[in-house]
This record gives sequence, C-alpha cells and structure tokens, in this order.
Amino acid sequence: MENLSALLNQHTFTSEVNHCGLLTAAKHFTARGQLHLLESGKVRILRKGQRELLMDRPSMVFFPIGVTHRVEPVDADTAPKLISASVTFAANQSSLLVNALPDVMYLQLTPDCAVSGTARWLINEIQTQRFGKQTMLNRLGEIFILQILRHATEHGNLQEGTVSAINHPQMSKVINRIHQDPAYHWTLDNLASIAAMSRSKFAEQFKQLVGQTPNEYITGLRLTLAQKLLKNNKPVNYVAGEVGYEHGSALARIFKKKLGLSPRQWLQQTKRNSVQQAII
Repeated sequence: MENLSALLNQHTFTSEVNHCGLLTAAKHFTARGQLHLLESGKVRILRKGQRELLMDRPSMVFFPIGVTHRVEPVDADTAPKLISASVTFAANQSSLLVNALPDVMYLQLTPDCAVSGTARWLINEIQTQRFGKQTMLNRLGEIFILQILRHATEHGNLQEGTVSAINHPQMSKVINRIHQDPAYHWTLDNLASIAAMSRSKFAEQFKQLVGQTPNEYITGLRLTLAQKLLKNNKPVNYVAGEVGYEHGSALARIFKKKLGLSPRQWLQQTKRNSVQQAII
C-alpha cells in the first residue's frame, strides 16, 4: 500500500466536460483520456482499426489515455443522453499507473457499481463552482483511479508490469526511495545499490517492469512535482531547486523537451484552461 500511495501522490487530476446532454450528431474526441457516461439511448464508439463499441444501456466507457475516436447515435429518431469529460491523471504521460490500465474499460451503470458512482460524482463536481473544487477533484480522482485499478485487477486485465513493480521486493524499495527524495542526485549506481543488483541487471529489470528507464521515470516525477509547485505560484528558480535542478534554465529545458512549453508558458496555458473550464 505504501508503494501505491507514493505512486498516487505523483498524480494530479484535471478534467473538463466536453459534452453534456442529447447527442444529435457524431462527435469526435482526441488528445486526452476520455470518460463517457451514457444515461439513456444508444451510441456506438468508433476507433480506427478497432472493433465498434456499442453502448445500448446506461453505462460508462473510459479511455485512460488519449485515443482518437468518434461517438455517434445509433437511433436517428431517439437522441441519446450522454455526458463526456476529458480526463488527465498526471502531467507525466509515462505514468506507471495510467499505462498499466487497459486501453478501454466498459462498465454498466448499476446501483452497486462503485466506479460508476464515483464517475457521476466527478462529473457533478466538474460542473459546479464550489469551495475547494480542485482539492475535491484530486481526491475523487484518486478514488476513481483506485477503483479502476481494483476493477482491472479483479478482472485480470491490469498490465502485469505495474503489479510486479509495486510488489517486487527490490524494485519497490527503489520506487519508494525515489518518491521520498525525487530531488536527490540519483544515478544508476546508487539506484542499483538500493536494489542490491548490478547496474546492467537493475537497468534491464527496471525498464522491463516499469516501462521506462530510471532517468525517464525520475524526470517524469520531477516534472509532475514542478507543475504542482508552479500552480501554487512558486518562482521558477525555487521550483527548480525543490525538484532537483540547479537553476531555472535547467528546469525550463526539461519543460520544453517534454511539453514543448517553458514553465511560465505552461502555467499561463493551465490558468487559461481553468478559466475556460469555469465558464462551461
């Protein structure tokens, strides 16, 4: 549980409703993760090179990462009632947890389905402007991803690597130490030492279990933490020091490489998106 908590702390949750109400024509979705809640009627979801997904009863479809797809009504005479929201669990697109989830998840909306209940709560919170909204979204986002992980685990469709990495007696120690002090000057030598492995064996096993090199994983974690600090209006140079870089220009290079924006540009874009979301 300690390992999973450390991984969850890496994530922030952002979401934006991009459709709410009757669906009278086909609608295209792309870029980010997507949650669809069908309340009534029928829709089909079309993806290039994939079989059609039919939603013909109250149900939920969740794409953890961005998948280009189209949602369209099945019955031309009866418009379905659909709520859709973009979902982002982390700024780090190489998130160990998010990448572990199946490409698409389908659940019926029943009274005893905890995941769909949380999804409805999330949608409601996204659409309102109340005190502590972002904190509430972060907590609900954590509950939602935990429920998704639990459902995927119980149904045997969670990627093996995540379970293995979290439960691996040596690799879990490494992940915990990285999360305890992400700003530390981590090297392949000291990480391999924590795992009690040779450099080559550690690098190979880490990449196999986590799906990234140790440096990629640490950079992604630092980037996520930097974004949280920037959102709290901390200066770029201060943020750089807090997450393990000597000066702001080094952090700016990471932002530019990973996100195509400087820290200030990213923050401005995030604030603009927040304002637009508040208007919806």
